[in-house]
Amino acid sequence: MIYIRLKEIAQEKGFSQGKLSRASDVDDNTIKRIYRNPTATVTTETLSKLAKALGVSVHELITEVPDEPAVEGQR
Repeated sequence: MIYIRLKEIAQEKGFSQGKLSRASDVDDNTIKRIYRNPTATVTTETLSKLAKALGVSVHELITEVPDEPAVEGQR
């Protein structure tokens, strides 16, 4: 599973959600969605815009985390 480190990196760089939205030309609701759910599906274009605005590579913005094991009885 891919985890988007947007909130952590934005805070390190001093970006509020609004400032990041303006700097990246990414809709504020998209940024809010990623903040709430860092494993949300995001286009490569959006990742590229966010990384550029934050001054990092896309590789720095994402990390891979292991999938959670399925709980018995849930599918």
